[in-house]
Amino acid sequence: MGNMDMCVKIPRKSSPLKGAFLRALRKSAMKGLFKSKPRTPAVIVRQTRSLLIYLDSNADCGGTKRDEKMAELDELIRELKSTLYGNGESEPATEACAQLTQEFFREDTLRLLITCLPKLNLEARKDATQVVANLQRQQVHSRWIASDYLEANLDLMDRLMSGYEDPSIALHYGGMLRECIRRQSFAKYVLESEHIKKFFDYIQIPNFDVAADATATFKELLTRHKSTVAEFLSRNYDWFFAEFNSKLLESPNYLTRRQAVKLLGDMLLDRSNVDVMIRYVSSKDNLRILMNLLRESSKNIQVDAFHVFKVFFLLLTPISLRTLSGILVANRSKLLRFLGSFKIDKEDEEFEVDKAQVVKKIAELEPKDISSDLSTR
Repeated sequence: MGNMDMCVKIPRKSSPLKGAFLRALRKSAMKGLFKSKPRTPAVIVRQTRSLLIYLDSNADCGGTKRDEKMAELDELIRELKSTLYGNGESEPATEACAQLTQEFFREDTLRLLITCLPKLNLEARKDATQVVANLQRQQVHSRWIASDYLEANLDLMDRLMSGYEDPSIALHYGGMLRECIRRQSFAKYVLESEHIKKFFDYIQIPNFDVAADATATFKELLTRHKSTVAEFLSRNYDWFFAEFNSKLLESPNYLTRRQAVKLLGDMLLDRSNVDVMIRYVSSKDNLRILMNLLRESSKNIQVDAFHVFKVFFLLLTPISLRTLSGILVANRSKLLRFLGSFKIDKEDEEFEVDKAQVVKKIAELEPKDISSDLSTR
């Protein structure tokens, strides 16, 4: 046989890079083919509820499984927030918000969320606080579903109020509480509860952020719902102002005194509280406290104190004059000297008129019936 050229086919090996690319392509195609549908608001709430139940029952457990469930719960709470507030690219859908709200209050999801809040991480607590706040404003078929639920579960209001005793959750519970007391019935419940007395201590907690939050809630309670506040102050005048004067107006803490005298003016100068105001400015002990506040080095405290102090003269009656004339006459020269140089930073015609009227009233007082305990300090 002659020489023959032999052609031998050698199998070509596939490139590892090409193989990886093909596998990724197939995986992507399969993922697109079987892509899961977005969770509905009702499903998000039910899954959140399920994980909150797990967290409540396994609070002391650790391990990978719990960490995975906590991460999933964090994501679900973010989805609740996104549904209610929008995601930055689109506004919240009315129907989705309604579905979420209805499912949230169908069972005890709110109770679970409030109970489990201390076990969540900080970001999840913030998101949960915003979710609860938003749900208070959701109206479904002309019904405030959150209010209906809270009316039947008022013990949750007690839980929120007691949150100020734990600095780690105080700001979150405080935010939820302020949103709840936008409703008059819940503000009345808080004012009539034993917890209201604790606010005098909460306001003085050494933690600045907690004290400021408690002050914000206290102010909301005493200024928002006029008729409820007027009724509360009238029925609880003695103990309330005894606490207010001794713990707040005479507090050694400057910020506490400043916030308290501003709040006092907001309360007394509201026309709905006129009966309480008349009673307050008929007391020589109250007058003495206001005169001491006028002597503060802080101009802010002086100005706010003056707005209350002037009412003692604007409402001066023959009866209150007999009660107050002694302390006023004994300190007349000091008061006239102070008021003569008392200025505010910006021109205010009303302030000047009020000051002139107070000066005139003091100058007209006659020295009589001065007792031995008339000095302010």
